[in-house]
Amino acid sequence: MEKKIVQTAGRNQLGEFAPEFAHYNDDVLFGENWNNQDIDVKTRSIITVVALMSSGITDSSLKYHLQNAKAHGVTQKEIAAIITHVAFYVGWPKGWAVFNLAKEVWEI
Repeated sequence: MEKKIVQTAGRNQLGEFAPEFAHYNDDVLFGENWNNQDIDVKTRSIITVVALMSSGITDSSLKYHLQNAKAHGVTQKEIAAIITHVAFYVGWPKGWAVFNLAKEVWEI
């Protein structure tokens, strides 16, 4: 069994301002969803990166999920192939934006 994922970013950043959102972020999204064993964490990480890229989200949340993907075993070669493949479907400029963040995460 994989190590249980625990998230506190919601409470740390929004706990007093938006406690219900913080609860859903930390306890449901990361607590229940990310700990569901039907999909392994490496695959879940890849899916999340692809979903964010597809949506055009290239902020700190994508960087976090790229770091998470790396931490769960996604290699530089794999992420490069994933971003390239997805760029054909969601847009070349999105691919460029994600590659800029991925290069920072994989420190190349």
